Amino acid sequence: MTKNFLTGILLCCISVQVATQNLSQELDIVFSDFELMGMSVWLSVDNKETEYHFGLRDFDRSLLITPQTHYRIASVSKAFTALGILKLYDQGAFEMDDAISPYLGYMVENPSHPGLPITFRMLLSHTSSLQDGSGYAPFLAATYSQDPIPSIAEVLIPGGVYFSSNMWRSESPGTFFAYSNLNYGVLGTLIEKISGVRFDTFMKNEILVPLGISGSFNIQDLPDINDVAVLYRNQGGWQPQYDNYQGNMPPPPNLGSYVPGTNGVYFAPQGGLRISASDTGKFLRYLATNGGASNLQISEDTLILMKSLQWDYNGTNGDMYSGLFNRWGLGLHHANITPNDAICEFGNFSSFLGHPGEAYGLISDAYFLEEYNVSFSLLINGSWNGYQAGAVSSFYTVEEAVFSALCDHINEQLFITDLLTDTLSVYPNPASETLTLELSNFQQVEKITITNALGHPVQVPYSTHTTGRVYDISTLASGIYFLSFMNHETFITKKILIE
Repeated sequence: MTKNFLTGILLCCISVQVATQNLSQELDIVFSDFELMGMSVWLSVDNKETEYHFGLRDFDRSLLITPQTHYRIASVSKAFTALGILKLYDQGAFEMDDAISPYLGYMVENPSHPGLPITFRMLLSHTSSLQDGSGYAPFLAATYSQDPIPSIAEVLIPGGVYFSSNMWRSESPGTFFAYSNLNYGVLGTLIEKISGVRFDTFMKNEILVPLGISGSFNIQDLPDINDVAVLYRNQGGWQPQYDNYQGNMPPPPNLGSYVPGTNGVYFAPQGGLRISASDTGKFLRYLATNGGASNLQISEDTLILMKSLQWDYNGTNGDMYSGLFNRWGLGLHHANITPNDAICEFGNFSSFLGHPGEAYGLISDAYFLEEYNVSFSLLINGSWNGYQAGAVSSFYTVEEAVFSALCDHINEQLFITDLLTDTLSVYPNPASETLTLELSNFQQVEKITITNALGHPVQVPYSTHTTGRVYDISTLASGIYFLSFMNHETFITKKILIE
């Protein structure tokens, strides 16, 4: 996008078509400002789906991000794995509070709390007291390098080759939240043990294909290796970190002797799903609608259980992950509860349910807002400057910027009311010294904010008159800003260019 084109962007409009165009432009600004390698955003509001793609999936070959681009979505994969184990639950294969030991065929318990069972519910809600201790990394390396693949018991049980005392926390199982990849490695192994099918095959046949999703936990299943996004970090220049196949499908793994239920970690149930942004949306809408019209048959009661609150931070009962995690369901993060986990700052929204992810230079987000039929996914395969801690939340600054653009658009689509039809003037635009706004029902406006292109609030002095305000913007740097108005039922944003 050129600077000349940007100077032509003046005001947001209220039509759906123009609002969609404005969202594309705002996301393009985020893509440019944060110097991203590539980005995909999928959004559904009241069953109106849009998607946006920017940048490159392969830097060396100059291949663009497209709707078919499959990203390795990191920990968002855990929500899919949770749905896989819940399908077995729905079929009556186990009870949520069953001990996992009888299903695995060996005793799994916290050495500090012998006799207390580790249950399916605990694994799904990260309250099992398992954590990714110092034995986890060498176990993971051995999982991908040894033949035969080591049993997951070797990292879970005292005396195991990769066991370390800090694989288990000191807190009693079921009492403390601690986010852990290993919880989902165990769940992947349990899927195999219970079904008798390899994890990747089970997830493809029982979850992904019924949902109409072309993604997979096994790269061999993907329709075109050229559609896989390479993941990058800036290490003296763009350096591939993962999935740099250069158009060549890797050879299939030698798994002829693998016994399902040995070590599901091999298929990365904790983070190895490759999927497009829109296919991630199919998963979100399935959960949001309790099954909706789908070939995946899981009961509404089970899907409601998956979304139900299982852990709620009370000040002492969990590791909040830098404030990001405050509530958790069965494989689903409950966000938008506090300022730290806020997705939409404005509007009358309750929890967003979903999952974030990060690995190898990628960040990912997939969330839905059940009460308003809203869902979105965000996938980024690299940032030139890395990822900086959020200015107003525990999400990264680039996530905050995308969320801000999405939330403005969502509000426009959901809450178009009489305020939008009133006479609203903002002038001059572009502006340099002062900015005047006039609104016929100004007294009904409860909140007015000015934010920069990254969604961060800015403070400028103003004088008030009966129908509006006059702002002194002489100290603001040139660029695009957003002037937002809100009352109890309405939210509207106007885009301002300051020269």
